[in-house]
Formats: sequence, structure tokens, C-alpha cells
Amino acid sequence: MQGTQLLKRAVQCSPQRVATISGERRRSWAEVGTRVPRMAAALRSLGVEDGAFVAILAMNSDRYLELFFAVPWAGGALAPLNVRWSVAENIYALTDSKAAVLFIDDAFLEQAREIRPQMPGIATFVYMGDGPTPEGMLSYEALVEAHAPMADANRRDDDLYIIFYTGGTTAHPKGVAMSHKGVYLATCCYLALLPSVEDLTFLYVAGYFHFAGASALWYITLAGGTHAILPKFEALPVMKAIGEYKVTNAVLVPTMVNMLLSHPDFPQYDLTSLKTCIYGGSPMPEGLMLRAMEMVPTWGFYQIYGMTETGGFATMLRWRDHIVSGEKSSRLRSAGQAGFGNEIRIVLPDGSDAELGQIGEIIIRSDFLMIGYLNNPEASAASLRDGWMYTGDAGYMDEDGFLYVADRVKDMIVSGGENVYSIEPERALFLHPKVREAAVIGIPSEQWGEAVHAVVVLKDGASATVEELIAHCRTLIGGYKCPRSIEFRAEPLPVTPVGKVRKNVLRDPYWVGHARKI
Repeated sequence: MQGTQLLKRAVQCSPQRVATISGERRRSWAEVGTRVPRMAAALRSLGVEDGAFVAILAMNSDRYLELFFAVPWAGGALAPLNVRWSVAENIYALTDSKAAVLFIDDAFLEQAREIRPQMPGIATFVYMGDGPTPEGMLSYEALVEAHAPMADANRRDDDLYIIFYTGGTTAHPKGVAMSHKGVYLATCCYLALLPSVEDLTFLYVAGYFHFAGASALWYITLAGGTHAILPKFEALPVMKAIGEYKVTNAVLVPTMVNMLLSHPDFPQYDLTSLKTCIYGGSPMPEGLMLRAMEMVPTWGFYQIYGMTETGGFATMLRWRDHIVSGEKSSRLRSAGQAGFGNEIRIVLPDGSDAELGQIGEIIIRSDFLMIGYLNNPEASAASLRDGWMYTGDAGYMDEDGFLYVADRVKDMIVSGGENVYSIEPERALFLHPKVREAAVIGIPSEQWGEAVHAVVVLKDGASATVEELIAHCRTLIGGYKCPRSIEFRAEPLPVTPVGKVRKNVLRDPYWVGHARKI
């Protein structure tokens, strides 16, 4: 099984269909099918050998999409970098992956200038923007133009395809490694869950460095559909694009849905072409779901639950199960049933299976789980046990196989669809010279689902402001990971007998009256 087979089918079966819409550019599948082997040949000429990593730090674009196929076509593996990370965080990922080629667009030229002297191992910087090529970089389009197409390097099955970096629960982010077989099978199983595979046009608003943002690159390609690409989410461009491009499918986290429905210009746009709206990252509040059903009645909503390590999904709550009244209305609070190819269990601390309705840890098995964490066998062994992925999430199953996610075993915060591991802002706070203790929790937010909140104890005699500590965090970690609010306490934080901060004591008062804590 090859990830590149997805592209080959689209080129063969839908050659004249519009493949990509990016700004003013439109390209057919026939054109993409010519450009990808040319860029692959260019990468090979730059020294990209089988299994070597090629890194990308850029906003979404048609060229970025091409690299998802050109890099494996050349025999390499992709390492998309998080556009919201600091220079230090991206340098860690580049060092970990040992990438020798880095693709950059206009939004990250300044970061590239900071990275270059600190990463002498990166031999080549390739500019993939639309302006003049900066000094010391190669031009994406010139490389395509200068090279004849090469044959597919024929990477397949257990060969490494891509690595997605996730926020780390330990000292550093972890690189989730996916094989060609994993990507291919996850794509087929996911596509089979959708209500239609004909004449699809997908609108991209989430970054390709997320599995959730990238997965449609594969399944829409397999379906021979059209990729309508926006560099990021903004309400007006999204509404305009849905109407102009007749978008049929999109992935929108609940925060985005709320921003669209609340925009004053919402009534001016025809959004009826959109039939399938996938949401995930955080639950859809019931009030927002009811409002969406009323304001966009043509949209069918589908919730997914999963993680990068499970190939992006594990369960799906289909539109038919978004029941708002009656005996089965509780399903609206669930994460749905196991997706095709996935097996779900709820296990107790002793490893035995929980009873129906009993909370335990959610574990997942499929043929498209990650290979493991790059260069981190200890973390791989802790998460992958006997073929099962231990998610660190707590939940329960009902008699119809619907999964309910009750809380998190791991202290992860889901804010606006972004995963924030509390240890990262905590580590940043602890590096401030005035901070003695710090604990970070997720608290309810109407806008973000959860907001990052810090509880801080300062050193004796020290004083600091909220603004000072947040500014300090921003120098060390991405802005979305930084606390949005901070409370100062004079007394020590509550701890367990073994000295671990009792975060439930800090968190629970904020969640009184809220049905779901995730």
C-alpha cells in the first residue's frame, strides 16, 4: 500500500477535474500529476534519499499539498512544522527529524533567518511563496520547471510516510510516525464513513501540520475531489469561499462554527452547498448545535473522536445520531460509535474490561495506528501495548456501542480545537524567577470550549502581574499554549500524599453546572 496511490487514482480517473484552488490559481489533477514527479526529482537531486525527512514551515497552499505527494514520491518522509510554535520549538523538531531540506513561505521568512544559523545541518531552504526568491534560497517553481519527472520511489507498507509533532507531556514534543500503510488504510476507512464520495469539494482552514487538517488531503484526493485551500480560518473568507467554490465538505471545530453563525454578515452568504461538516477537537455545546441546526439546516454534522496516534479518528457520531429529543437524545453528548477499522475498549486500572456505563481508560486498536514516536522508544512502549493505543482519556460505553468521553486521564486542555498539554505552560511559568509553584488547568470558555488558566504561587516577597507572566510564557512557547488568565494564591497548592498537585481540586469549582469536562 502506497500513499502515492491516492494521487495516481485521482490523476487517472479525474484528470480534467479541478484539483486545487489556492488564491487565484486553479490546477487540474492532470497538472498536479505532472508537477509532483518533477518536484520529487528536484528533491532527489537535492540529496533526499529513501527515508530522509523534508520539513515544511508554511501556511496552507496548493504547493504545500503537492509536497504531501512529492516527498514520498521521491522516497522521503514529511515533517510538517507547527506554524504556531516558537523558533525554539521548531528547531527542536528539525533537530529531532534531522531534516536536510526546509520549505518556507512568506509568512515564515523571518523565522527561517533565525533558524538558519542555528541549524547548519539544513543544507537547502526552498522558497514556496509567490514573491521574488530570497537570497540563499531555491525557488519552488524553478525546481519544478528544471527537472524532468521521475518514477515513483515505490515506498510502501511499513515505510515511514510522515511525522506529526504533538504537544509533549514530557520534556519535548513527540513526533507521531505514520507509515504508508497506516495513511492508506486510515484514508479508505475514513472515506467510507462519509455520506457521499461523489463530486466533493473540501475547504481547508486548519493547518496541515495537524493530522485533522491534513487528513482530507488524502481522502479528497482518493475521491478525485477538489481541494479549496485557505491559508487560515477567518469568518468572511470562509463564508465567501463556501459560496463561490460550492464547497461540500469541511472540518470546523465548534469555535469556528460559532464564529460563522455569530458574524454580522452571515445572512448575506449562501452556504447551502455545504453538506458535511466534520467537527472535533472539542465537543459541540448542545446550545450551539441546536442553533446551527436552525441556521444552517442543509449541513449534516459529524463528530469525530481520535488522536494523531490513531490515524486521526477512532469514532464518529453520524448526523443521523444527532438526536435532540426522545429516548436516544443522550447520543448527542457522545463521541459516536467505532469507525470502520477501529476497535474500542474501556479498561480498568487492572487491565480488565469495564462494564457498560463504567468509566475507564479508552484504548484503541486498528491497522493504522502510529508506528511509534520518533526517537522515543520509552514513550512508544508506554502508549502502544499489545497492539492497543492507550489514549489517556477516560470514558464509558453504552449498550449501543456509543462512546462517551468523560474526562482526561492526561492533563490536556482542548482550547479552540488546539491541544495544550498543561506541562508546557507550567514549565514556562516555572522558568520565571518569581514563580515558586504553578499549575495549569482548563476552565470553561464560551469562545474556546476550554481556556488555559494558571494558578500561581510567587516566591516570598516577590510581586508580578498577569501580563508579565503571560509575556514571559510567549517567549518560550506558542501563544495558544500560554495562559489566558492567571490567579495568584498566597498558600501552597493542594497536593496528594506523594506531592502531586491535586488539579481536580483546582479545576472542579470552574466546572460546576457543566455537563462535560473535556
